[in-house]
Parts: sequence; structure tokens; C-alpha cells
Amino acid sequence: MNSIALASQPVPISDAPLLALLIRNRVCAGFPSPAEDLGARRIDLTQMLVTHAQATYFLRASGHSMVEAGIFDNDILVVDRAIKPRNNHIVVAIVDGDFTVKQLYQRQGRIKLKAANPTFPDIVPKEGQTIEIWGVVTSSIKQFPV
Repeated sequence: MNSIALASQPVPISDAPLLALLIRNRVCAGFPSPAEDLGARRIDLTQMLVTHAQATYFLRASGHSMVEAGIFDNDILVVDRAIKPRNNHIVVAIVDGDFTVKQLYQRQGRIKLKAANPTFPDIVPKEGQTIEIWGVVTSSIKQFPV
């Protein structure tokens, strides 16, 4: 099961802005493009990534069950608890007391938590099993070794 590492009880992010410098030019991920003068402006990462500050949490993903959705081991997930989960949302769920991240599948009143890796099974609630959708993943932040 792909899990979410929680050091302690999660706390919402603060309202303080996370500022960074955004270079106006795009960087080509294919063939290089001619260099241009680099213009820049400050952006607020909180404004870009967070809609509901008091209901938004950062959680670290652990595992490989969501790689086809672009979520990898050690990514930081931005999770908004104020968003009503819908079909196909990536969600953080609590299954029998354990956190997991999966894609929510809802059809005809039934739900299933789908892995985004064919080597991992989907989670289909069994009779008496407790599943709570804890929040909706809105972003994934990757950190590369430097």
C-alpha cells in the first residue's frame, strides 16, 4: 500500500506567503531553444498551490503505487481537506486506520481506491471495513538531489 508518512499530527500550512522568483521564459524540455534575455517576477507559491490555507496540509508520499499519476516516493503532496472528493480525484484516505494515497473511483454508490501502478491492487471496501476520504491531493512537489 502506498502510504503517507506522518511525523506527528498534521497541521495546516500557515497563511505566510512562500515567495520565489519566476523566470518569465519557459525552459524547453525537448530540444534546446535559443537563449533570450531572462526576465523575472516574484510569485507567491502559497497563492499558486493553496486555495484553502486553513484546510491545506503538506504530506510526504511513501511508496510506488501512484507512479503513473506522477506521484513518486518522497514527493510532498499538497492536500486540501475543504475540497469535496469526486470521481477520479487523487485522494488521501484512511483505510482501517492507515493513511494511503489513491485515485477515487465512484460509480453507482460504490467506491474503490485505484492504484496508479499495475503491480499494486486496488482497494475495494470489504464488509465492515472503514474507509474515510481525508483530503484531495491538489499538487505534488518533487525534490531532486543536489
